[in-house]
Amino acid sequence: MTVRLYAQRKGWDVGRVTVRLRHSRIHAEDCMECDTKAGFLDRIDREIELSGSLDEAQRKRLLEIAEHCPVHRTLKSEINIRTSLIT
Repeated sequence: MTVRLYAQRKGWDVGRVTVRLRHSRIHAEDCMECDTKAGFLDRIDREIELSGSLDEAQRKRLLEIAEHCPVHRTLKSEINIRTSLIT
């Protein structure tokens, strides 16, 4: 949604935006770019397909924008989940 809104605001012909996600659990020691080196990590592989008539600079900028969307930022940050039972 963030990519589409940005492209529309710029007046770019973004066409269809398709995002595919794949979730897996990996050994932390197998992740070269990760800070955590022990235990397991959740990995999400994301593929973004842009079907509009965009030049290479526009495609590169939209990829940068995808890195800054609210959902991406939330998933990349430390998450603390607190659960309580309501009776």
